[in-house]
Amino acid sequence: MPAHHDLTTAPRTGCRESEPTIAQLAGQVYEAAPAIERCRLLEHLMRPLGVLSLVAVANGVFAKLWFRSGWHDLHIQAENAHGVRAGDVIKLVDYVQQVRAEVVDDLAQLVGTLPMLACSAAAAMLVAALVQRAQIRKTAPINVSDCPFRGT
Repeated sequence: MPAHHDLTTAPRTGCRESEPTIAQLAGQVYEAAPAIERCRLLEHLMRPLGVLSLVAVANGVFAKLWFRSGWHDLHIQAENAHGVRAGDVIKLVDYVQQVRAEVVDDLAQLVGTLPMLACSAAAAMLVAALVQRAQIRKTAPINVSDCPFRGT
């Protein structure tokens, strides 16, 4: 039976090395999206993070967005997001996957609601990769010895 690959990171060996990661696909989706949808993607990814986390990602570009949008209610204006590049989004998604993976998983639902991305190949690939990852997580057996905080 072939091994399942989690697309959160590119595999080190094997034929799937050239497949883009979820972060790379999210960067491509961001790059192809119109300004208003870029803002929605950024808000979704940034909302669960604190300011200190945002300072640590992509040289603080996302912390600057947070402060420009207003401290209490994150609402990014298109003119404020124009300096965010696909590479910055890739770094943000990589970071968010480490601390709040479910936020990245929810991108599948968000991307599905963005009408201007309905025909985007990158959006379709991102949704497919996120669905595949969710299925793998549901069917993968949990090995108690892999849990860092298991009882003794």
